[in-house]
Amino acid sequence: MRVKVIACEVVSRELYECAARARPAVDITLLDQGLHDNSDLCRHRLQELIDAAGPERYDALVLGYGLCNNSLAGIRAGRIRMVIPRAHDCITLLLGSKERYARLFAESPGTYWFSSGWMESWEGGGERAEPRPNSGLGPTYMARDHGALVAKYGEENAKYLEDFMSHWEDHYTRGVLIRFDFDRHLGLEARVEEVCREKGWRFATVEGDLGLLQAGLDGPWDADRFLVVEPGQTVRPSYDDGVLACGPGTCAVQAGRP
Repeated sequence: MRVKVIACEVVSRELYECAARARPAVDITLLDQGLHDNSDLCRHRLQELIDAAGPERYDALVLGYGLCNNSLAGIRAGRIRMVIPRAHDCITLLLGSKERYARLFAESPGTYWFSSGWMESWEGGGERAEPRPNSGLGPTYMARDHGALVAKYGEENAKYLEDFMSHWEDHYTRGVLIRFDFDRHLGLEARVEEVCREKGWRFATVEGDLGLLQAGLDGPWDADRFLVVEPGQTVRPSYDDGVLACGPGTCAVQAGRP
C-alpha cells in the first residue's frame, strides 16, 4: 500500500514524524510556503502534481493543506481519490483538530501562531509568489525596496502598500509557539520569544497534536475530519463547519480506507 502526500513545507517535520510511523508506505512532496501568497499559483502547482499521481504507483493521494487562502478551491482529483483534512489552514493540522483550533482562537483571537516549519520557512527564504490582487497578503511587498515598488506600482500606490504592510500585525497581541517533543532541541522558544518581545506581544506555548496528520496518512478517513474526493470531482469551500465540499457528483461520506 502506498500513499502520495503533497504538502506545504510548513508541516514538513511533523509529516516526516508521522510518515515514520504510518501503516502505508508514504511518498512526500513539499511545496514552498511562499506559494500561499498567491492562491492561483499555488492551485496551479498543486494541480500539476495531483494529475501526475496515478494508480499504477499510488492507492490514494493526501494533501497536507487546509483551505489555505482558498488555494484548494477548484482543485480537481486526478486518477486516484484525494483526501483533504477539513481545515482552514495548517494551524489546524498542527493542533490536531478544527475544534481545538476554534476553541483556542475563541480564547485569544489576537494570536499569531509559530511552529518549527513557520520559523524555518520564514528564515530560510525559498520561492516567493507575487501576491494575488486584493489577497491581503504581502511578504513579497515587505521584501521589496521603495524604488522597486515605485517602478512597478507608481509612487502613490507604493506608499499605500508600504503603509498597509507595516501595520498588518497591529491586531495581534500574543505569539504562540506550537511545540512537539521532537523539535525541543531546536531552540525555538528563545527565538519566538525574541520575535514577540520585538513586536510587543505576549509569548506562550501550546503542545502540538499529530493526530490529524497521522490519521491522514493511515486512514480510514472519517467524514468528520476528512473530505474524500473521487477522481474527477472538484473541491470547493463549504462555508460551514465542514470547511470543504466537492462536486460535481457526490463526495464520499463513508469512512474511506487506503
